[in-house]
Amino acid sequence: MRKSLLSLAVLSALSVPTLSYAEDAAPAAAEPTSPHTFAYNIGLYSQYIFRGLTQTNEDPAIQGGVDYTHSSGFYAGAWASNISWLKDVGAYDSSSLELDLYGGYANTIGETGVGYNVGLLQYIYPGDEVAGQKKAETTEFYGSLSYKWLAAKLSVIASDGAFGFKNADGSWYAELNGNFPILETGITANLHLGRQEFKGQGTSDLDYTDWKIGATKSWSNGVNVGAYYTDTTTKDSAYTILNKNIGDSAFTVFVQKTF
Repeated sequence: MRKSLLSLAVLSALSVPTLSYAEDAAPAAAEPTSPHTFAYNIGLYSQYIFRGLTQTNEDPAIQGGVDYTHSSGFYAGAWASNISWLKDVGAYDSSSLELDLYGGYANTIGETGVGYNVGLLQYIYPGDEVAGQKKAETTEFYGSLSYKWLAAKLSVIASDGAFGFKNADGSWYAELNGNFPILETGITANLHLGRQEFKGQGTSDLDYTDWKIGATKSWSNGVNVGAYYTDTTTKDSAYTILNKNIGDSAFTVFVQKTF
């Protein structure tokens, strides 16, 4: 499972003009800016938290991804992280990877400054599930609206299963996110509130609320360092793995490089 709000970096391509010292030389034509942009990221996290739940039993995670963006607003990407929860819960004999594939369209509404983002996300979990267990592969549709430092997003399960739970299509996750820059320090305060609702018989105990508070320090060379505190209202009866509620309060630190 992937942590709540997907965001894509849109980079500007800078063209250096050709200089000529000949008085009668014709001015060099500027190279056209490519409509295609690729961005990459890699990071080391003290643990992988997704929607308030630890996916690595509080062990470190290496995460990275690649994003393609077209100037029209269409985008696609892939992201991966190590995990342990499927094996820890006994659903898979072996499973240590989450791979997310996604694509969509993002733009702004006229001159309002309101941005929107709609897309499709496929969660893939390679490995061998235990006999009788449903595969954890999950498909979500999502849509979000944003204005300045605030964003609201809704993700809805389109597959018949949700992270291994059967007949869970229609389950949803709603979230509010705020990323507030602190003066000119390069530090951004990160706030999050989310609500997970599962559909299907016998899934009511799986519903919960989660929240996060943290801060990220960014540098112009693409290095980001941050920390955040998370907690949830998960029930022990539904979310205890290896004698620990995976939604208990947690503190996570990370260092990331984007380029």
